[in-house]
Amino acid sequence: MRLRSVALAVAAAGLLVTAPTASAAMSETSGEAWPPGNCPQDNFCIWPNWAHPEPAPVETPSLVTNREWSGSVPALTYYNHTPRSVDLEYSYTWPDGSTSSYQNCFDPGGNIFYLPVTVTKLSWHDGPC
Repeated sequence: MRLRSVALAVAAAGLLVTAPTASAAMSETSGEAWPPGNCPQDNFCIWPNWAHPEPAPVETPSLVTNREWSGSVPALTYYNHTPRSVDLEYSYTWPDGSTSSYQNCFDPGGNIFYLPVTVTKLSWHDGPC
């Protein structure tokens, strides 16, 4: 039981920790850690795989939206290519079948989730995170 508690804490921290995000105003060639790739300007994009740069995500996103959204999409990489921050609701399913749910705010820019998650809701955040 203690091991499961430690694993839960470590995984939750990994889900919530992201590298510094970059400004959405930065150009795609600015050298930012997670460039927008094929995410259109003024959209929020999610990819179901780890879409590491070089040359940036070129795979088909599992979600591209510029509106509030709810549903269910697999996620490992995201890019907020808007000037607004977003609130995402997402979950992680543990190997034993149990699920942990999270909500986090994401400023403009991109990064990865450290575990495969399922995003279920996107809403626009008033002001920065």
